[in-house]
Amino acid sequence: QVQLVESGGGLVQAGGSLRLSCVASRFPFAFSSSGMGWFRQAPGKDREFVAAIRASGGTTYYTDSVKGRFTISRDNAKNTVYLQMNTLKPEDTAVYYCAVRSGPTWTSLKDFKYWGQGTQVTVSS
Repeated sequence: QVQLVESGGGLVQAGGSLRLSCVASRFPFAFSSSGMGWFRQAPGKDREFVAAIRASGGTTYYTDSVKGRFTISRDNAKNTVYLQMNTLKPEDTAVYYCAVRSGPTWTSLKDFKYWGQGTQVTVSS
């Protein structure tokens, strides 16, 4: 069973930065052949797409609210995907999850699987 472990969350003031990491293991296939994504879920809200990256790392996708502030990247040698978050806002507060792309789209929840346990990000105003 694929295992994804997120880390790097924490409490930060508005305008600050955090870098999330997601380490993948027990892949039945090559990590380097899998698209990866980050999603987040705020209290009382549905889980939503944040960013995704193609297997090679050459193409990335972002939800509009994080464009220019967040950067997704990956290190296939380390089976790790990152989310660099800058200029954080209180509305970025959520549990952040990484997942493996399994379907045709790059932003739909239903097209991702093998979710990690999440890491909490809290941005104070």
